[in-house]
Amino acid sequence: QVQLVESGGGLVQAGGSLRLSCAASGGTFSSYAMGWFRQAPGKEREFVAAINWSGKTTYYTDSVKGRFTISRDNAKNTVFLQMSSLKPEDTAVYYCAADGLKSTAVRIGGSFYEYWGQGTQVTVSS
Repeated sequence: QVQLVESGGGLVQAGGSLRLSCAASGGTFSSYAMGWFRQAPGKEREFVAAINWSGKTTYYTDSVKGRFTISRDNAKNTVFLQMSSLKPEDTAVYYCAADGLKSTAVRIGGSFYEYWGQGTQVTVSS
């Protein structure tokens, strides 16, 4: 059983930056691909970014490419999401999730992710 705890959310002005962290415990972190998802009020949860177990493969949804960077530190059991040039439409609850796929590939469907954090709120003001 893997427990995930996100942190780093908050209120930021448009154009600003935030760094989200997700600390994992209770499992072998390096065995999991990790993903970030978000859900805005009244909208469905959407994929944001994913990173494979080694950190060598990353993938982003088009709307965040060039602005967000996902990374991981397997020694510290933590995955990060560096968000820059934030826009009001980035406002959402951000969730990290763990996928048991140990591969060069990553998956973007939420149903593949077995474990989820409780989420952290990101609010971008215009």
